[in-house]
Amino acid sequence: MVRTVPVVNPANAITALRLVLVPVFLVFGALSDFIHDGWRMAACLVFLVASLTDWLDGYLARANGWITSFGKIADPIADKALTGAALVLLSVYDRLPWWVTFVILLREVGITLMRFWVIRYGVIAASRGGKVKTVLQIAAIAWYLWPWPEALVGVGPWLMGAALVATVGTGADYVVRVIALRRKGRRAEQEDAQA
Repeated sequence: MVRTVPVVNPANAITALRLVLVPVFLVFGALSDFIHDGWRMAACLVFLVASLTDWLDGYLARANGWITSFGKIADPIADKALTGAALVLLSVYDRLPWWVTFVILLREVGITLMRFWVIRYGVIAASRGGKVKTVLQIAAIAWYLWPWPEALVGVGPWLMGAALVATVGTGADYVVRVIALRRKGRRAEQEDAQA
């Protein structure tokens, strides 16, 4: 007997919450104008809470068998919406060069599209490098959002540099794994068609 997983479950609800937090984060960031420390702190805290929901929804889905097609699609979209909104906000307020935002967003959107391209053949699990990349991106973005004293502001570019290297490196690894999965899936389809 095949178990049917309801679309409305706690894991998917948390993913939806992350999507709802994106505009809240943007409003707080815009209200800060990057000169009002209280709003910057609020934006940073909303960003961190939303980022933590990514770990929580994945954990709950795997632990309780709540994996759904909606979750497979909505989860990466929510992740990219949050990261993308934060990077664009930082670039709009001249905290981060636009080329950094462009490179990271190109990788993130490209990988998400590739996931959809091969989803019928399987899901490629996040690698250890991908998890490190995510942590570095969250840490770097949060560092730029928080109103640090002038002496600590210089840490941000180092964190973002590490995140950028991890982003590009894991993106290349993901492309290789996607191509391998697609070839394997196409081969299996051809063998089924010949049988």
